Parts: sequence; structure tokens; C-alpha cells
Amino acid sequence: MDRQELADFLRSRRERITPADVGLPAGPRRRTPGLRREEVAQLAYISTEYYTRLEQGRAPRPSLEVLAQVARALRLSDAERDHLHHLAGTPPGLPPGPSREVRQSIVDLLHRLPQAAAIVISATYEVIAWNDLAAALMEDFSALSRRDRNLVRRAFLGPHPEGRRLYGVSDGEEFALSSVQQLRAASARYPDDRELTGLVAELLDGSEEFARLWAAHDVESRPTLCKTFDHPVVGPVAVNCDVLDITDRDQHVVIYTATPGSPSEEALRLLSVVGTQRLDVPG
Repeated sequence: MDRQELADFLRSRRERITPADVGLPAGPRRRTPGLRREEVAQLAYISTEYYTRLEQGRAPRPSLEVLAQVARALRLSDAERDHLHHLAGTPPGLPPGPSREVRQSIVDLLHRLPQAAAIVISATYEVIAWNDLAAALMEDFSALSRRDRNLVRRAFLGPHPEGRRLYGVSDGEEFALSSVQQLRAASARYPDDRELTGLVAELLDGSEEFARLWAAHDVESRPTLCKTFDHPVVGPVAVNCDVLDITDRDQHVVIYTATPGSPSEEALRLLSVVGTQRLDVPG
């Protein structure tokens, strides 16, 4: 364990993050660049005293759990997380939890697909990036909390407005089965991730259907090549569904496209103009 290098690295990562980056008020008389030590400690769920000793090079070797919490609090990239482990004398293994950091090149790709609805989902089915057409076809994800952007939670626990499960998709039952299978596989990859464990517990408690599918212990799912969205404004939209794996982040890019010249292509073109406005609701 290289205590001094670890201390310097933590300090440098802390100083690059602004309070606004993590949803904290800047407040008056902020004399230090970036976050304060007590703010990092709060975000990492550890004591301020212990984190201070880490930055001063006086703390004993941190546990894997502490390293994971500090890495998450400081928003470390995968490479930075690995470096943190090496400095702490604990060679990195699997990431402690599913990555939510989307590469800028992938975000740019989404917005270069104006005729396709595209989203990025994490290993836990949280929508972590999207383009405008995806928001128009599915939902304005920018208006939702992280919790409400999880597609598995929405599929099993709702809301289901007007009885429409998961945006009225035609493959609702197939999606339910596939998502449970992939969530079980993710649970094996990230056994110590508290957020994932909490999600599974919530679904087991709130959905008999999820509990039944979870009890089957299946982990192999079949891809869905096409589906139909029941959109409240433009009606049925039939789309081809292609999934691109981002293996180093354990993420997936899901791209929805309509057959050229079809009514669904016209519907997507209309949605690209309408956006997230609800024309079926009186102004």
C-alpha cells in the first residue's frame, strides 16, 4: 500500500468534482476547490475522520467495500478505480457494481441517429443515456429520477397508465422473462452491489410474477428482433430492435428503427417533430 500516493490521488480526484456535480449546494465561504472531505465521506458512507486519515496517508489499508464506496463517491472511471485498488495494495477484480458512466462517443452516436430511437441501459436495466426520439417514443427520461428510469422496476411494479405495460410494448411478457434472467446473471457478477441487491429485494417483495420467474434460476435469454410500441399520440409503432454490447462497461445500446416506407417510419418521423409534447391532452 502506497499511502502517500493514495492520499495524493484521492485529493486530486476530490478537488476536480464540484458540489453541483453530485447535487450538493455550493454554499458560502467555500475555500477549497471541489468537494470538502466531509462531503466525500458523506457520499461514501464512511466517517469524515477516516476519510481525512486516508488523504493524510495515516489510515490502514481500506477494505474492498470502502474502496468501492470512495470510488463511487469520487466518480472514478474504470481505469481510475483500478489505479485506486493498486495504490491501496488490493488488486482490482470485478467492478463493485454496474457501471453507469457512458462514454462520450456513445452519447454522440445516439444523437447521430435522428431516424432511430436509441437508449443505453446498464446491467440493471437503468436507462442511462437516450436520444430525443427515444424520449418521444417511450418517455421523457430527463423528467424522471434514476429510480423511475429502471425498466425492470417499471415493467413489474408500474406505473401502467391505461393498462399499458412498459409503454405498451407487444413483447411485454417476453421482456419480463428476459429481464429477470439477465438481472439474475448481473447479481452473480456484482454480488456485493447494495443497489442491485435492494432492487431485487424490492421486486421480490412487490411482484408475484417477478418472484415466480426469479425462482426458476434461468440466466439465458433470447433476443427480441422486433416489437410494437402502443404510443398514445401516433398509435402503434412497429420497430426493429438491435442491441449492441459495450462489453467493457457491461452496458447495451438498444436501437429501434422502422422499416423504410412503412407507416411506422412515418410515425417516428412525426414523433421526431412532436417530441415529448402530448398532443392528445388538451392545452
